[in-house]
Amino acid sequence: MTDNKKSKEIKKAVKDHYGKAIKLKVEHPQSSCCSSVPVEFDREAAERFVKLAGYTPADLDGLPETVSSFGCGNPVALMRVKPGQTVLDLGSGSGLDLILAAKKVGDDGYVIGLDMTEEMIEVCKNNISKAGIINADIRKGEMEKMPVDDNSIDWIISNCVVNLSPDKKQVFSEAFRVLKPGGEVMISDIVTIGLIDELRNDMKAWVGCVAGALDENQFVKLMSETGFEQITIVDKIIYEGDSLAAFAGGGCCSGVENESDTENTETEKFSCRIASVMVNAKKPESRSKLS
Repeated sequence: MTDNKKSKEIKKAVKDHYGKAIKLKVEHPQSSCCSSVPVEFDREAAERFVKLAGYTPADLDGLPETVSSFGCGNPVALMRVKPGQTVLDLGSGSGLDLILAAKKVGDDGYVIGLDMTEEMIEVCKNNISKAGIINADIRKGEMEKMPVDDNSIDWIISNCVVNLSPDKKQVFSEAFRVLKPGGEVMISDIVTIGLIDELRNDMKAWVGCVAGALDENQFVKLMSETGFEQITIVDKIIYEGDSLAAFAGGGCCSGVENESDTENTETEKFSCRIASVMVNAKKPESRSKLS
């Protein structure tokens, strides 16, 4: 667990980083869906990352230009949600996964978006309105203290945001609390593979999803300790070569520099040491809270 002072520094850095990123997206709506920088920076890498993350042209068709994702996967594509159910989207950002989930649950279902960044919330509200979504709302709050009732959610999704929390065990505890018995999570997130401490101590690496990422086994272990069962890695991508360049240029982890014109690039430090995983887990039917 990170000390309180460091935790506040991390949260401020994350808010500042993603607040600026979404402002840039609004100013340059022609940039690719998953890019936090103008299209001139690396549109090709960003477009590769969209495909890598599991979004299809049908998913993105007709969405407002200011819908973006700084994520590492498409949790909506793999969750087995039913019409009429309630979904909570942690770190809902500008609303991409929220909009896709709202379409899946239908008019009788509901989606709650949660974000702590004012700029993201404002853009998300506008995007929901433009997309004609009426079965969703956005709440300002933090994952460590979710403004959501106990046992009220059927599915929780998140897309490359758990790694940004300085207290991941508390995030999982809160997720467990708000889920109904039998409720499930589909979490897309970044994990590391033998990442050295030197690369974890930079605040830029925190906002870029890398420094705060857990080892895959730690991630699963924390979820299990919280009370989740049937924890399964349903998809995994280890980033190297072209996929790492797409990840750095177009994905959530814009804190990983992509300087392809130099021999010793920053990305080489991270090759094969970063992976995105899609994790599915279930809250037991028999317990409403962890004993």
